[in-house]
Amino acid sequence: MTESVTMNPGEIEALAVGILEAAGARTENARPLARAIAAAEREGIASHGLMYLPIYAEHLHCGKVDGQAVPKVTSPRQGTVLVDAGTGFAHAAIDAGFAELIPRARELGVAALAIHNSYNCGVLGYHTERLAAEGLVGLGFTNAPASIAPLGGSRPVIGTNPFSLAVPDGEGGAAILIDQSASVVARSEVMKHAREGRPIPEGWALDPDGQPTRDPELAIKGSMAPSGGYKGVGIGLLTEVMAAALTGAYLGIDAAPFSGTKGGPPRTGQYFLAIDPAASADDVFAERITALAGAITEQPGARLPGQGRRAARKRHDRDGIQVSTALLDKIRSG
Repeated sequence: MTESVTMNPGEIEALAVGILEAAGARTENARPLARAIAAAEREGIASHGLMYLPIYAEHLHCGKVDGQAVPKVTSPRQGTVLVDAGTGFAHAAIDAGFAELIPRARELGVAALAIHNSYNCGVLGYHTERLAAEGLVGLGFTNAPASIAPLGGSRPVIGTNPFSLAVPDGEGGAAILIDQSASVVARSEVMKHAREGRPIPEGWALDPDGQPTRDPELAIKGSMAPSGGYKGVGIGLLTEVMAAALTGAYLGIDAAPFSGTKGGPPRTGQYFLAIDPAASADDVFAERITALAGAITEQPGARLPGQGRRAARKRHDRDGIQVSTALLDKIRSG
């Protein structure tokens, strides 16, 4: 049995801040990322939690990410906010952008945030849910280094490229939270299996020859399987246009990997749309969302997207978060 200790989100955040600062990140960059790491652990998304912290530290040391970067915010149009992340962490750049995006969306009805020269933003739904907490419909896109081949091909051209939709519930949360990648699973899950020496399930990935594989090492060298075949490739292309072409970020085919030390900063991008429901459906929006959600939850066994994360939060708030002592030892040993 794996030994573990019980931690709370505040303890996880404090641990992550200390590790990131020791690796060269200024507090203003470390804190937003550490907060997101704690949130991932609280929601049971271990692949983007403390498990990723040694990689963040490694990338600070090797220069894949600039821990001293200061995001530069500009606004070329009234409804558009641009942020140059300066090859720093995406989380600090998103924070800087949201500070401008949210009030503009309330004023104009809809506003966009485009971020380039960025890095892995972790759980995309973490960011869109923050927009929902402000009473806005949040739509987010983030591209990644190429890992999905086009249907019929074998050379990756787009990343796992997730998109996320967060719909406000009127109570400071999200009634619906969709957060899904263009691949069957996130690439971090394959990497997690590789680190643990476990085979991956059939259908997750393809080897370098384009054939299905259960070997995570071959999967990393090959390509991720698109979710729903050509439909997954379509989602990936949609996200590539939104998060890379519209932001001026690197395409996935040009971006350095999010893992390992080779290649320099990935310079990927994020794109967010914040929409104020009051601008177009003030009288009926909440009613429509309640009816839509109810049509799902009233069915035995059915659940809304995001419901599992909310259940994990409640469970971890009650019982604490179990963290492997082996993982903590690895994190603290550097």
